[in-house]
Parts: sequence; C-alpha cells; structure tokens
Amino acid sequence: MTRFAAPIAEQIWDMKYRLKEADGTPIDQSVEDTWRRIARALASVEQDAAGWEDRFYTALEDFKYLPAGRIVAGAGTGRSVTLFNCFVMGTIPDSMGGIFDNLKEAALTMQQGGGIGYDFSTIRPKGAEVHGVAADASGPLSFMDVWDAMCRTIMSAGSRRGAMMATLRCDHPDIEAFIDAKSDPARLRMFNVSVLVTDAFMAAVEADGPWELTFGGRVYRTLQARDLWNRIMRATYDYAEPGVIFIDRINAENNLNYAETIAATNPCGEQPLPPYGACLLGSVNLARLVDDPFTEAARIDEGKLADLVALSVRMMDNVVDASRFPLEAQAQEAAAKRRIGLGVTGLADALAMIGLRYGSEAAATKSAEWMAVIANASYRASALLAQEKGAFPLYDKAAYAEAPMIKRLSPEVQALIAEHGLRNALLTSIAPTGTISLFAGNVSSGIEPIFANSYTRKVLQPDGTRTEEEVVDYAVAAWRDRMGDTPLPEHFVTAQTLAPMDHVRMQAAAQPWIDSSISKTINVPADISFEDFKDVYTQAYATGCKGCTTYRPNDVTGSVLSVSESADKPEGVEAAEAAGGEIIYMSEPLDRPASLEGHTYKVKWPDSEHALYITINDIVLAGHRRPFEVFINSKNMEHFAWTVALTRMISAVFRRGGDVSFVVEELKAVFDPRGGAWMNGKYVPSILAAIGGVIERHMIAIGFLEGEGMGLKSDPQEQVVNLGHKPGPACPNCGQFDMRMAEGCLTCNSCGYSKCS
Repeated sequence: MTRFAAPIAEQIWDMKYRLKEADGTPIDQSVEDTWRRIARALASVEQDAAGWEDRFYTALEDFKYLPAGRIVAGAGTGRSVTLFNCFVMGTIPDSMGGIFDNLKEAALTMQQGGGIGYDFSTIRPKGAEVHGVAADASGPLSFMDVWDAMCRTIMSAGSRRGAMMATLRCDHPDIEAFIDAKSDPARLRMFNVSVLVTDAFMAAVEADGPWELTFGGRVYRTLQARDLWNRIMRATYDYAEPGVIFIDRINAENNLNYAETIAATNPCGEQPLPPYGACLLGSVNLARLVDDPFTEAARIDEGKLADLVALSVRMMDNVVDASRFPLEAQAQEAAAKRRIGLGVTGLADALAMIGLRYGSEAAATKSAEWMAVIANASYRASALLAQEKGAFPLYDKAAYAEAPMIKRLSPEVQALIAEHGLRNALLTSIAPTGTISLFAGNVSSGIEPIFANSYTRKVLQPDGTRTEEEVVDYAVAAWRDRMGDTPLPEHFVTAQTLAPMDHVRMQAAAQPWIDSSISKTINVPADISFEDFKDVYTQAYATGCKGCTTYRPNDVTGSVLSVSESADKPEGVEAAEAAGGEIIYMSEPLDRPASLEGHTYKVKWPDSEHALYITINDIVLAGHRRPFEVFINSKNMEHFAWTVALTRMISAVFRRGGDVSFVVEELKAVFDPRGGAWMNGKYVPSILAAIGGVIERHMIAIGFLEGEGMGLKSDPQEQVVNLGHKPGPACPNCGQFDMRMAEGCLTCNSCGYSKCS
C-alpha cells in the first residue's frame, strides 16, 4: 500500500477525492483503489478495457500523472458531475431575455462543478439608448453584478463556490469602469476580471497615440492609449486586477482559428475557449520523474517522459466520452473538437532536484526542453489516436499545416499529423494545481516556483486538542532524505525571493510549446515602483506570453498567501487558493466545539417595543478568528419565524467557511418599503440591514474584515450641530432633522412622513 509523502496528502485524499457512501463509509480503502477506480472508468470506452485499465493504472501510480480534481473525485463514481474543469459560456446577446437565459446556463454549469468564463463586451454601454422601451442601458457591469450575486448562491458541485472570469475589450466604452470595478472590496468578488488587449491597442500605447472606445459602429469617446494602459496598470498595481489577455495573439496562435473566435477564458486563464467551449485538465508530475536527484547525473529521462505523456493523452481523450456535460451545447462543442489540456506540475521541484535555480536562464532553457518533449509526445500520441479512432470532426488538414504550433513540432510528428490528422484539436495547457499538488506530496504547483520550503500546521484532533506537523515541499523533503541536516544549496529559491522578470522568463520559455495558455501569477513585492511594475506587463507581451497576471500585496485584497497562514488548519479545512489566502474554507462543516467565544449585541429598532439581541460566536482557524454561528433573539414574537430562519441560514453559511463577507453585503442591501431609520448618524434601510451592520462591525472587531463597506461615512446630525443650532429628532424616512409636531402628530416637514399615518 502506498505511503503518503505527508499527512496532509492523506487528509486531502480522504477529504476531497476518496469515494465514500452517502453516510461517509469509505469505498476507496486506499489510494490504490482511487487510482484503480479512475483507470477502470477511463478504460471503459476502450475495446481492450482490461488491458488499458492496467496501463492507465501505471501512469497514475505513485502520482506520476495527475488528472485534475474533477476527474479524481468524479470518475467511476456514477455521480452526475462533469469531469471537465473549464468552460466558456455562450455569446451574451444584447437583450434582456438573452442575458438572463445565459445567467441560467451559467448557474447550471457551476452546479455541476464547472468554472466558467464570459465576455461581456457584447452588451451595450451604460447610457446607450434601449430602443422600444424609452430607457437607457445599464451597461455590462450591472449584469456582472447579477452574475456575481448568482454565483454566491451556487455551491459548485456541492462542495465549493463557483469561479468565474469576466472579460471586456479594451475598446468597449465602459472599459474604464470595468478597470476600476474591483477597487470596491465588496464588488465582483466571485469574478476574476481581465481586459482583452489587442495588438492595435499595444501599438497605440507604444506610439502614445489616440484610442477610440466604440460599440455597434459608433465612437463614444477618444482618449490616449497610454493613459488607458496606465489606468489598467495602476488598478492592477493597487488591487491586483484586472489581468490582461493578449487576445489577438491567442486567436492568431489558435490551431482552430479557421473554425472559431475566442473572446474569453476559464477563471484561471489557462484555457482560452470559444462560445460553449469546454476543456479538461491533467498534469505530468515532473518532480516524480527525476532520476538521481541532487547528483551530477540528475536528469529526467525524456523517453520515459514521452511514454507517460502518450498514456496521459489517451486517458484524457477518453474523458471526452466518459464525462457528462451541464449543457448539450457544451457536449457538442467537446465532441466536435476533443480539446484536452495536458500540463505539468512540480516543475520548480524538478529544477531544484537537478541543480538549477528557478528563474535563471539555464532553468528557462531546461524547462523549454522538457515542454518541447511534452508537446511533441502529445501531438504524436494524438496523431496515432487519430489513425486508430479517427480525427476530431472539425479537423482541416490544410489549415493545420499552417498552424504556428504545428510548425514548431519535429518533422516526424508533422508528417504523422499530415498523414493521419489529430484526435484532439488542442492538447497542452498549464493550469494551477494547488490541491492536486498537495495530494501528490506537496510538489510545487504548475510552473510556479516553490512557495515555501516548509511550514508548521496545527491539526485539530477529535478530542479538541491540537497537534503540530511540518508540511515540507517535495524537493526539500527529498533533499533531507538524501542529505540529512545539510543546508539547502543556493539554487533552492522560493516565490518570496524571486525578481518579477524571473517569473516572466519562465512563463515565456514554456509558452511556445503550450497551444492553449498558462495560468501563472507573477508575485511582486509591495515596494516595487509603479514604473518597474508596468515593465512586467510590457516584457510579458514582448516575450510572447498570451496574458499576464501579477500580485502585489495591497490594502484591498491583502496578501494572497503567506507562509504562516498555512498553519493552524484543522482537518477538513484548506486555505483559499484565490486572493485573500487568509480566508479559510471548510469543505465539510466542522462539528461545533463544546464552547465558543463570542459577543452579544443589542439592536433597538425605532418604533419597536422590544430590542433584538444578536449573539455571534467565533472559531479560531489559521491563527485568525472568524464567525462560526449567529443567534438572533427578541421578545417580539412577530419576529420569531424570520429570526430563527436567519439564525439557521447564516450559521450554516459561516460553518462552511470561505469569504462569508457577502452575508453582510446581502443583508445591508435589504430595503424596507415602509422606510428605514437613522441610527448613530447613518441611514439604515431596514432591520435586516441593521443586523448586517452588527455582523459587519463584529467581523471588523475580530479582524476578519479590514474595514466598513459601502455606506454613509458622515453624520448628518454633526453637520447640523456645526451650523449652530440643536437639531430635533431625525426623520426615520428621509433622515432629515426636520420633525415637527403638527396637528397632534410628529411630522417631517421635509418629506411629509407622519408618525400617525
């Protein structure tokens, strides 16, 4: 039986990937059972199912090939989930009916576990005329808000919240509002956002020329291209978004540019896809393939790598036939093109094990060599599959002969493709592999550098005690096994010590051999100058990258990850992989400890005889307090049903974890049609909004939120006092201090509100 490289790997397997009965009884008794389940499911479409099952098992064994989590968790289970990770949804029509039809499709896709991308460039800009209804358009950002709210309510595949990508063209009239949208810490939190940057725009930036913002053939405004570029860069510098996607390059390099146009990507950006495009993912674990590590003879046997790639391609091709799809259009798109996304993980570990410093010229050269082996082996395997099973339906021999990617392959592989065609339209992609990498023994993720050599993790035991365990990077652990306490050599580097251009160099080295794209975050220090920061994006464009994403620690999103944040996580808990790594997500609700610390708050709503008492109890995870449950009580029995409902619903959300600040947003946005009230100098639109305000203040007090969200920041009462006279009571309807006694009833002279009506 396989011994897991680290306790965290076994815990992740048990928590996320181990097949169990509905009552939690394990069906997979060991990780070998999990590999066997996957191999059997993916071999079921083969004529020699038993033979291919054994071959597939050898690829999975010892974590050499890592299917994406959707496949590991779903293959062979009989569950109604998709095995595909990546989707781009249909083109959004510029009509209300079409927009909400697309919203429904998005919800159905996320419900089955897919991450989705959308291009909102097809929606007319804010203020544009809407013919036939005598109204002005609300613009694409207003509909992004609708998608964002929907996504917060959809638990993707029943275990984690959905992920989305929103794109907007650099020439859309609302591009400036799009760039600035995420300066609001509460807005579009379920989206990653990226600007579709064209070659013409980059040329205009270089020339410092004018740039037209257009829609439907009409020029809405002209501005300087460099000013818009600097605005994108400044926003990304200040709060880490938007990213940029070099969309013309993506379409020009696309093998299928004769059959499709791409305008969006999946949430992490490694899969540019056409409308209803779908792609599955998997990774070759380079760290497991290094022979004689830390010696002069350390190497990856390229023949063994090519053989593993060939098996991986066949497995992934079979996923196309074995998977379910949320929408029929997605199933048709997948069948017509049979896209797969084979990538790598453990690259940084493999480089360290052969003695190369991640980010160096030598490391970039070696990485490109490995990627060339993977690309040639992938296309060779796909051509042989086409010979055996037939090419993908939309294959065009003449068009493929001119595709830039095909021209980079070896003459032997080009000849095979010309003779037999290809089974898969596109084959390579590099995705983030966070949880899968931990499952494989904490290998470095994707093509990212080693994040930390090691960190300490505290694990909550069933009896309430805590134990500590060290989580060690795979290559570091291999060094210790071989060298004992000998200090790590200088070529071991981590994300915190790399220069930004080291990251760009590694992404650029891999890109020519990746026919889709690469998900990579270029971490930059908080004190990098803005001018140096801009150069990262310019260099990414100049060196052939298809997009660029950076992360600079900032006041809006904080720090994505820190070494200490990984500590203090009980079993069943993982750090969020998106921005805000301090946020903890519970894949299964935690059992309630016997006692919790908390606070009780009193809320006295005007005109209500009885106060509300709101108790919020906290739990400590990763060294941070976070809300765990809420109790709302009142003597007023009129409130009983909805206070019980709120207690149960909010507590259920809190116990799942993640970024639960949206609870505050939703409650504070509730307006009572009968009117709100002014409390402590601020207008509160409803009693539910008042409860939201209490929860928000509690989250700020315990450090879960950094500051108050949107709301009135000045006190109208103070403004009146400064005028030199004492105000009367505030009107509960409009907030003006103009309540007067009239005809025996307190009445507002400003809005006409009467206590008697």
